[in-house]
Amino acid sequence: MATVWRCDLRWTPTKFYGVRCEKRPTSRLLKVAVSGITEALRLLSSFAGSKLSSASRVRNEKTEEMTCYDIDDVIMILSSDYDNSYFVTGNFTSSIYAEDCIFEDPTIKFSGTELYERNLRLLVPFFDNPSISLQRIEKASKGEADFIYAEWKLRTYLKLPWRPLISIDGSTVYELDNKLKIVRHAERWSVSAWEAVAQIFTAGSGREK
Repeated sequence: MATVWRCDLRWTPTKFYGVRCEKRPTSRLLKVAVSGITEALRLLSSFAGSKLSSASRVRNEKTEEMTCYDIDDVIMILSSDYDNSYFVTGNFTSSIYAEDCIFEDPTIKFSGTELYERNLRLLVPFFDNPSISLQRIEKASKGEADFIYAEWKLRTYLKLPWRPLISIDGSTVYELDNKLKIVRHAERWSVSAWEAVAQIFTAGSGREK
């Protein structure tokens, strides 16, 4: 059985520290809101078939198996995926993730790399002028557990009539098993889950120049 290293960390936009010993459960109302938004996007995506197909083709180019000999190899691949803005393009190296990898952020938690790919393909057609800027990525450890920590800035408009702007500073912890596969992809944001959802319903101030 593969050994899983689990490292829940506290973080600020400039540093991370300590082990996080508790987690606030996502409220039922928030879960309902996120589920409703997801279903609405799923319905709207039927009108964006060509873009969905394009996003799928981009992602499929990166499904070839990648061999990692140490954690630095994983960091190199993740850095390349950030260069490809994988959060907002769906173009990421899925082979470095375990099939049952856990993905979580302040609004949702689920397992399965294939489901993560589908969720990205669902969202990508709705991004307008998106960007994700990697601030830093590095190896970190707690005891005998090594993992990868990244900080980033996400900014994108959504292709909705009121053109909301999504702007989030965040971090991601990538936990690895003893085969150097990512088994947990855990995001933390500089805004609360409710604040992030509220951005979707707030009119943008105009097109970026």
